[in-house]
Amino acid sequence: MVVEHARLTVAAGRETEFQEVFGTARQVLAEADGFRWAELLRCEERPQAFVLLVGWESVEAHTVGFRESERFQRWRALVGPFFAAPPDVEHYHEVGPR
Repeated sequence: MVVEHARLTVAAGRETEFQEVFGTARQVLAEADGFRWAELLRCEERPQAFVLLVGWESVEAHTVGFRESERFQRWRALVGPFFAAPPDVEHYHEVGPR
């Protein structure tokens, strides 16, 4: 399993609306092959900053299976209008027990 780590910056004043829309966007993610889980975190010090963590079966499940699918277009249509900057996305894997 890998974890997608996406740093998101939301336009000022649209943070609450983004959080509400994300509930629907998460359902779109959950339909993707290779999806395991998703968690959205909001920064205390910078309320426009969010971190999206998504568990995937593999990097390819995200970068090919999801990103090259119609689901990605639906997801991006929901959340994309809120972004003040392009998301910064990286993939991580566990190196030891929790």
